[in-house]
Order: sequence, then structure tokens, then C-alpha cells
Amino acid sequence: MEMVERLRALIKDRKWAVFMTVCGIAGMLLIMLSSLLTADKERTETIKEEKISITDTSDYCRVTEKRLEEFLSSIDGAGDVRVYLTVGSSERYIYASEGRLSRGESKTEEEKKYVIVSGSGERSALVETVEAPEITGVVIASSGSGSAYVREQLYRSTAAALGISTSKIFVTKLR
Repeated sequence: MEMVERLRALIKDRKWAVFMTVCGIAGMLLIMLSSLLTADKERTETIKEEKISITDTSDYCRVTEKRLEEFLSSIDGAGDVRVYLTVGSSERYIYASEGRLSRGESKTEEEKKYVIVSGSGERSALVETVEAPEITGVVIASSGSGSAYVREQLYRSTAAALGISTSKIFVTKLR
């Protein structure tokens, strides 16, 4: 009971009200300060992401070539394998959008708008997906490609692994 009486006495006293007000203002200032520090960190991360995406296409090609070389060299009779990829474009960003479709008596109207997000004082469109660069051609040089069976296995395996048609693949003998 003594605690309850002490709390009631503190609440009646004006010092308690002043103390609570000062604590509230201090808390709000800390929240504002933390949001400013976070905004600077987000800007730095955005700049880093932009620098990474400039070299992503060549890195994507290099990594895919190495993985495909390792895979194709495991085919029976393929021997030593070298792979070269060509891409038609760099990575592609697909932005989120929202739309509205209106149908009248004699016309149909469609309105599409990109979803805009804002943070740290900047506004930008919301990225829904990032598509990898489109592979437009593959050259495979293999020491075992003198055999028609091995060549066919290289064609089919590459087409299946990359999801492209065999007309975009060329297999030659490695010297």
C-alpha cells in the first residue's frame, strides 16, 4: 500500500509531470536522430548496389561459363571443355505496378501506375523482380566433340541447363 500512496503523491506533484515531459521529448529526439543515421546508411548501401549492378553482366557470364564447363566436362567422352557465352542485354528490372480497368458502353480504359516508395527523402519505383541477362548464344569447344554422340550430349545438356534452343549453341573440337 505504501508504494501506491507514494505513486499517487508523485503524480499529484508537478515535478512528476515535468519529468515525464522531459523524458518524452528526449525519446522523440533520439528517434529522430536514429532515423537520420539510418538514412545515411541506406544511401551508402544504394550506391554500393548500383556499382555492383554495372559489372553484374560480365560476372554473370563468367560464373555461368565456369559452372557449365564443370558440368559439361563430366559428360562421358567430353574431355576438356571450354565455354563462351554471349548475352543480348544486361539485367532487366521489372517494376511493380497497379492498374485499373474501366469498361464503358463503347470503350475500355486501362490505367497503369508504378508503385512508388519513398525513404530517406528519395522516391523511387518499387522493383518487383530482376531478370538475369538473356543468353543469346553459346560456343562450346570440347576435346571429345569428334564423336557425334558426345556432340549431341553437349547440345542437349547445354540447351536444358540454360533453357535455350539448340540453334543458339555451337559445338566445335578443342585443339
